[in-house]
Amino acid sequence: MSPSFRTTSLLDERTEARPNPRQEAALRARGVSPGRKRAVTLARGVAGVLTVALLWEVLPQLGLLDAYFIPPLHVVLGAWWDLIASGELWRHLQASLVRSGVGFVLATVLAIPIGAAIAWYRPVREFFQPVLEVFRNTAALALLPVFTLLLGIGEASKIAIITYACFFPILLSTISGVATVDPQLLRSAKVLGLSPIATFRKVVFPAAVPTIFTGIRISGAAAILVLIAAELVGANAGLGFLITYSNNNMLIPKMYAAILTTSVLGLAVNYGLVALERRFSRWRP
Repeated sequence: MSPSFRTTSLLDERTEARPNPRQEAALRARGVSPGRKRAVTLARGVAGVLTVALLWEVLPQLGLLDAYFIPPLHVVLGAWWDLIASGELWRHLQASLVRSGVGFVLATVLAIPIGAAIAWYRPVREFFQPVLEVFRNTAALALLPVFTLLLGIGEASKIAIITYACFFPILLSTISGVATVDPQLLRSAKVLGLSPIATFRKVVFPAAVPTIFTGIRISGAAAILVLIAAELVGANAGLGFLITYSNNNMLIPKMYAAILTTSVLGLAVNYGLVALERRFSRWRP
């Protein structure tokens, strides 16, 4: 059965990739090597980060920002080092990684096969579509009190809300990826005599992997964002708890150190997923 399901709710997140052969040829024609272009791009990115760091350091010291509420960068880095040296940061980071990791993996394991089935089989699509239309437009954090009432304030409710937040971006990207496979590939598989299962496994799913990973990357960011909110309720460890605790006790440098850790964690997750996507999409130019 040819897939016909379409979705318009999938966010279009694109990343800068290496130049393709045509771009490389154009760069060489202008006397610029692709390696040099990548080095210049990296240098500009580093310069941007250093500029923000310099402003963070200088503006509070000049009195342009309140140094009590926005301490200079070296003060925040000192608090960050104290958290690392005492082992406190690792305790909170470990708790957050377990919660977000379990929720993210559960969402991925559930969303990819369900999304593929919805896009590939009409009866499944007609059964699930009304339910999906309701729940995909319901914000995850709006359901946090419901998960807390049903599952308590322990780990189960936190993992459940992260799973819910990560589920729909992966589901929608899987539906979009499977439903928009080039019809020429499907016709070629039919000419070769592949069964529907073999066609899906060898043709449809590999072609849909880049689109699926768009949703996976969105969910990786969502897992970190929702985690912080989930840890505000009934948690005694985690980056969200550390941020809230530091804020309530006016430990401002420690609060910024925890926020900085969250940012670094989000970057690490994103780049890790990009590397994983490239590994699964090695057939692409």
